[in-house]
Amino acid sequence: MSRPVKPQPAKLIVGFFTPDKQLLNQIFDALTADFGAADMVSPWLAFDYTRYYEAEMGGPLFRRMIAFKDLIKQDDLARIKIITNAIEEKFSQDNSRKVNLDPGYMLGERFVLATGKNYTHRIYLGLKIYADLTLIYQKGAFQTLPWTYPDYAAPDMLLFLNQVRNKYLADLKQNRN
Repeated sequence: MSRPVKPQPAKLIVGFFTPDKQLLNQIFDALTADFGAADMVSPWLAFDYTRYYEAEMGGPLFRRMIAFKDLIKQDDLARIKIITNAIEEKFSQDNSRKVNLDPGYMLGERFVLATGKNYTHRIYLGLKIYADLTLIYQKGAFQTLPWTYPDYAAPDMLLFLNQVRNKYLADLKQNRN
């Protein structure tokens, strides 16, 4: 019989993309007001893998990732997605988003994103939010899955996520001591 165990805390990461780099400070301020201090912030990452969002947001689109200092409970992910959706609405103009926020969390073995869209590989979390297993960590590196979005498989993204994973593991070790 399997015995339930308390899940490890996770490292909160929020990715965002926007056509307006000038929004960076406002987005950063909104996110840190809700989720606390940032631990790591990526440089601008490549985001030329799809034109899907340009019809709504314009283009070109620019992506950044923010990892937060405080670790979260894994089951807070749905609530966090609701908060980031509200931030997206705050920055909307004329019923069009000016920023897309993708919250997720890092564990030693996986990277998970939250989404409002159901699909075959997504698991319902509650609050109309699903978990998307985006990357798994095996054999010393992140491995993509058939459904991993191309921007999350890009070398610059994987480099940043590896840095976040290393920081997360160090945080866990420090919290144990």
